[in-house]
Amino acid sequence: MTRNYIRSTGGNQPLVLAGLLLAMVFPAAAQSPAPAPAPPGANRWSTNWSALFDGKSLTNWAVTDFAGHGPVTVEAEQIKIAMGDDLAGINWTNGPLPKTDYEISLDAIKVAGGDFFCGLTFPVADSSCSLIVGGWGGGVVGLSSLDGQDASENETTRSMYLETGHWYHIVLRVTPKKIEAWLDKDKIVDASIDGRKVSLRAGPISMSEPLGVATYSTTAKLKNFQLRLIEH
Repeated sequence: MTRNYIRSTGGNQPLVLAGLLLAMVFPAAAQSPAPAPAPPGANRWSTNWSALFDGKSLTNWAVTDFAGHGPVTVEAEQIKIAMGDDLAGINWTNGPLPKTDYEISLDAIKVAGGDFFCGLTFPVADSSCSLIVGGWGGGVVGLSSLDGQDASENETTRSMYLETGHWYHIVLRVTPKKIEAWLDKDKIVDASIDGRKVSLRAGPISMSEPLGVATYSTTAKLKNFQLRLIEH
């Protein structure tokens, strides 16, 4: 087949041969692989990043049935959570999740509104907790709840200027002794949980379990949502 192809090119034989030799010696550069979608089954999770969002649909997710929630749509590989009367969001529906020794990362942006644009609810042992980004008027980050105190009351409370229209990279790490979180390159949470009560704030946020993202009177977008186990 190669001889026939070269013969058909007539006077361009040397150029074609040179191109074939270059292709053999210098193969195309490999691109960095995207996170693999989370496979089904109890052993789906690994120390490699697994995509929690396929970029195309809400497969594995449900629109959380908060009263007065806004619509949730997928476009341009982003999840858009439209502003609700109060809470709006999504929650995981596709089986078991790790309860410790894992990390979650995602990118989130506030499009409009005056309160939190990412209330990330996640498992912690036999309970759950929420990382709030932009609550209480738009500038508070922290965990809800530790020892019954929410993100505006415990030692993780932090006031920050959070810009509308900026994509924030959020990383959360859960281990048996700690919950840690980063916003872009800044560590915003470093909380000891050994011997402490970790829980959700009382109210409808429990509908986000076992894993979910909620907003409060705010429109937000999410992308690059993924999870991996921590290797010890």
